Amino acid sequence: MKKALVTGAAGFIGSNVVRELLNEGVGVRALVRPGESQRNLEGLDVERMEGDVLDPARLRKAVQGCDTLFHLAAIYTFWSADPRQIYEVNIRGTNYMLMTAREAGVERIVVTSSIAAIGLEPGRTPATEETPFNWFRHKIDYVLTKYLSEMNALDMAQFGLPVVVVNPAFPFGPGDITPTPTGRIVVDVVNGKFPGYIDAGIMAVDVRDVARGHVLAAMKGRVGEKYILGNENRTLKEMVERIAQVAGVKIRLRKLPKAVMFGYGWAAERIADHVTHREPLLTYAAAQTSAKFCYFDSTKARTELGLTFRPLDDTIRDAIAWFRSIGMIK
Repeated sequence: MKKALVTGAAGFIGSNVVRELLNEGVGVRALVRPGESQRNLEGLDVERMEGDVLDPARLRKAVQGCDTLFHLAAIYTFWSADPRQIYEVNIRGTNYMLMTAREAGVERIVVTSSIAAIGLEPGRTPATEETPFNWFRHKIDYVLTKYLSEMNALDMAQFGLPVVVVNPAFPFGPGDITPTPTGRIVVDVVNGKFPGYIDAGIMAVDVRDVARGHVLAAMKGRVGEKYILGNENRTLKEMVERIAQVAGVKIRLRKLPKAVMFGYGWAAERIADHVTHREPLLTYAAAQTSAKFCYFDSTKARTELGLTFRPLDDTIRDAIAWFRSIGMIK
């Protein structure tokens, strides 16, 4: 790699990919949305370019002179006043970017999908890259668009496009400006505002290890293959306990009935749809997703890419320090 285009470069994962590329001595062109906060790119020696993935002419300029593409730009939300935007950006935008990269002769493309595009196995059995997608009946726009855009990318690989797909798990760590749902858990636990846990689980991973996985996928990944980027499978109760332990805070753990969360999510979504027209703290779709054991197996990334992972306690400690530095944690 000599020069890489990174779309979604100002985001949580995207900005960490930028940093990892710079550590490897790769030149970076960062594509950011007009008006988007570029806080995560401050102080980095990168070429910044504003552009929209739905603007093919701008994409042609963005990819010019780049031998590698990291496509991370996507709308990540479980609620939208206009769901069509999610489909436009996540599916059509990805197609535009891939077609543009093909025309420009880009040598390697890494598309950022999600574990949301992979099915779940029964109970607590970890899913693999081969587990069939089985989220159709939930009708979650974000999840469906990630699955469909991933399928399009893998299909294009069958026709010669040098695409590798990565599926990040639940990332924690520095740069989580929004914050994401995982970051919100850290903030609420340390600030003593965590309402309670449900009987569910996640695969946690350091965002910097996810970024390293992207770069390794470009260097070693097999075209047409996908790689789960995740570290430890833990129940929500275990995650909350570890966050509290690392932070040195005492927390009263309360187990909440799933029905309570479902009801709250349903009501909050109805209010957002018909009254506030603003994203709610929880939607019914997000409640459905959170109430499962989202466990995965990252053996393929470990063996084929040589990806290693930081200890989870170190990840939590660094996430806390970062949130404290921006004033989200007291």
